[in-house]
Amino acid sequence: MDRTMNHLDRIFIKDLLVRGIVGIKPDERANRQDILVNATFWADTRAPGASDAIEDTVNYRSAAKAMIAHIETAKPNLVEKLAADLVYLCFESDPRIEAVELSVEKPGAVRFSRSVGLTIYRTRAEVMGQTEQE
Repeated sequence: MDRTMNHLDRIFIKDLLVRGIVGIKPDERANRQDILVNATFWADTRAPGASDAIEDTVNYRSAAKAMIAHIETAKPNLVEKLAADLVYLCFESDPRIEAVELSVEKPGAVRFSRSVGLTIYRTRAEVMGQTEQE
């Protein structure tokens, strides 16, 4: 993790389970499967902690709704592409998110395993370019 993120707090969405198309095999392209997403957003929560005002905090519901809609409609071949798309949507959903760690899993995709997947970590600067404050 980027050391500059140490001063930020973490907001998370745990076990978001959505059905969608991802994979390269013919049956994966034809049949929706469970896709499990876990996301952690690095953001400064000091202002909402002091104000108790919803407009001061990251709206994780907006990020979750954007991810659900994308998973249900996009049909990427690779979980790597899906993860990259979802991270972009998280940053797009709220300018206060400075970094995202996101996991995409395909439960039951490999015989004798509970799940297979990928975890990525990205900063706003590397995904969205320079931040608005710069």
